[in-house]
Amino acid sequence: MKHAFSTKVFYSDTDAYGVVWHGSYLRWLEMGRVMLCEEKGGAKLSELKKNDIILPVAELNVKYKNSAKLEDEITIETEISDYGKFYLTFQQTIKDKKTQKIYIEATVKVVAINKSGKLYRSLPEQVIKIVR
Repeated sequence: MKHAFSTKVFYSDTDAYGVVWHGSYLRWLEMGRVMLCEEKGGAKLSELKKNDIILPVAELNVKYKNSAKLEDEITIETEISDYGKFYLTFQQTIKDKKTQKIYIEATVKVVAINKSGKLYRSLPEQVIKIVR
């Protein structure tokens, strides 16, 4: 299942050169992962945290292909491409809503840890619901 949402590039998303600042893409990627997980039946992040489950990013690979600019309409697409005993891997793309021109492609791997920072030996049931 692929999740997609669109947004507009605001002035606060850009850098001194008038293009989207690289960190803004990371924020949109996180929004996409959170929305996908909530939509697929996983609990909200606050509920996971109450159950001693935290999903930090363990690996992040971003390919910057083109630069989005102020007032561009962009679409963020997110899907789970892989999962294992300890991790979930998301494949994400940010592109122009009208032209489909790709701005970035990203692969993001998250793991499940508890509040003490210890890795779960296997993904908790609440997280497994996301991949089913």
